Amino acid sequence: MADELRYGWTTGACATAATTAAYTALLTGAFPDPVEVLLPKGKRPWFALATEGMTGDTAHAGVVKDAGDDPDVTHGALVVSTVGHGESGSGVTFKAGSGVGTVTRPGLPVAVGEPAINPAPRRMMREAIERVAGEHGGSGDVVVEIAIRHGEEMARHTWNPRLGIVGGLSVLGTTGVVVPYSCSAWIDSIRRGIDVARAMGVGHVAGSTGSTSEQVVAELYGLDDTALLDMGDFAGAVLKYLRKHPVPRLTVAGGFAKMSKLAAGYLDLHSQRSQVDLGMLAELADGAGHPRLAGEVKEANTAAHALELATAEGFDLGGMVAERARRAAVEVLGDAPVEVDIVVVDRSGTIVGRAP
Repeated sequence: MADELRYGWTTGACATAATTAAYTALLTGAFPDPVEVLLPKGKRPWFALATEGMTGDTAHAGVVKDAGDDPDVTHGALVVSTVGHGESGSGVTFKAGSGVGTVTRPGLPVAVGEPAINPAPRRMMREAIERVAGEHGGSGDVVVEIAIRHGEEMARHTWNPRLGIVGGLSVLGTTGVVVPYSCSAWIDSIRRGIDVARAMGVGHVAGSTGSTSEQVVAELYGLDDTALLDMGDFAGAVLKYLRKHPVPRLTVAGGFAKMSKLAAGYLDLHSQRSQVDLGMLAELADGAGHPRLAGEVKEANTAAHALELATAEGFDLGGMVAERARRAAVEVLGDAPVEVDIVVVDRSGTIVGRAP
């Protein structure tokens, strides 16, 4: 279909293509262009080289990342691999070039001090080196330096600074394929954030639906970046991961509309996947002895309008939403040793409900 979204390639796949070309040139003196890459699930895409060259006893090749129709901050980035011979028996050693970050906090899939090149891309590059070595008589003992042009600037728009990855981007990708508008990358970042917090001994984390609620909860509890999870709409991802990887205390913070959805039992708070249940909000008012207000709330234009109506009547609808959202969160967490509280804010950042 003409309107289908186009898939793209991860930074890991691009780095593997560039590494394959560079190591081939190091052994043969010629760069394959385009270069074929074998991805984990069997796909064999071809990548055109954007840059190539030999300098002394190293070779470098670069590939421009095509993220397809995914709104990826790294779309169009130039991923460059420089490959040189390593010491005998050393295998493949990875280095962070310009624009690739270095891990500075525990809890990530890569050890502190290592280049922020995730395990799956490392495995892809090692396998590519092994294939090229087998085809052209190389030892497979190499130093691979991955660089991403303007990567440090791009990284400011990612979760890397908060996760303790400094100096640039991470080289990511499990399958090598970028699925357009995929939720997987965001959810993976939530999990890594929890892993880092646990490894750092953080006892209180907060998942927020947006920047306003995050700022409120950070100031309210004096939390630093390590404790702040970029939850967005994925409340379920936070709660389900904490169920198996608990932190002593969790605060869930968000706008009234988003927290109303959680109160109604929705774990994905995106507007395209869940809607505010005005009937549920009306039931809260009715059950508290406000039948007239309940009728008005049920006919409200938006959640914000419902909150305005309740506030005008002096009814703590925000507090009741917070309490019901807390019950929903506790239900997902099950018997995990996690204490939960909820903070509900309005559009201006004023707290309009808390539980307990």
